[in-house]
Amino acid sequence: MSRISIRKLEQDYGAVRVLERINLEVASGEFCTIVGASGCGKSTFLRLLLSEERPTRGEIHLDGAPIAEEPCADRGVVFQRYSVFPHLTVMENLILPLELKAAPFLGRLYGRPRREARERAGHLLSRVGLDHARDAYPKTLSGGMQQRLAIAQALIPKPKVLLLDEPFGALDPGTRLRMHEILLGLWAEEKMTVFMVTHDLKEGFKLGTRLLVFDKLRWDPDAPQAYGATITYDLPLKDHRKPPPALVAEAAAPRQVSRPCNQGLADVAR
Repeated sequence: MSRISIRKLEQDYGAVRVLERINLEVASGEFCTIVGASGCGKSTFLRLLLSEERPTRGEIHLDGAPIAEEPCADRGVVFQRYSVFPHLTVMENLILPLELKAAPFLGRLYGRPRREARERAGHLLSRVGLDHARDAYPKTLSGGMQQRLAIAQALIPKPKVLLLDEPFGALDPGTRLRMHEILLGLWAEEKMTVFMVTHDLKEGFKLGTRLLVFDKLRWDPDAPQAYGATITYDLPLKDHRKPPPALVAEAAAPRQVSRPCNQGLADVAR
């Protein structure tokens, strides 16, 4: 598990400010779901946590120390688009991160390290329901199976933090529900801190222990790109069953603001 501390985080792309005044403390083992209108910097926030981008201003600390300047094994990531290697089998896809970490030049493990890697991979395949497909190639798998493989691939290095960018957006409702069960089971077992971006408000309330809503508080019609989004709601979710009544009422009656990144939770829930 790991603790995340964020102070005065801002991100600019030239004259366009995407994020501003992000201050956040996340305890070890929390499951933070992130919602907000399109273009409000949710995916940008994940890229900053991953170190795929560097912030314009501000600091991100992991367990009291600045995060590494490049993506590394302490943070796993799963995107909506499947990120597996088509020329490798399911098992080969899964042990590849361990091979590259232990043998960056050869990219292969041998003997006892390889057996241990395969044991770890076999356990994860069993947890995500892919044990029967360990010798199959990704092209023979359904979309849900490929996404299960991508999640297992992100977990095999035992990251402290798991970052999920709309991982279930392309799945059918039945497969999506099954993925919810798998993800919650793995989260409980691995005891990791999770950040998950979703456009589905119900999914955010169902999975998270904490809901973060990104939106713009400041708006200048003469300079629409001058201000960025920040965290406008930070809601603890104690029972995972239903949102607070006040938030449901707000979702049913969106704010009358004609701008692209401040349309209230109703747009997120559609």
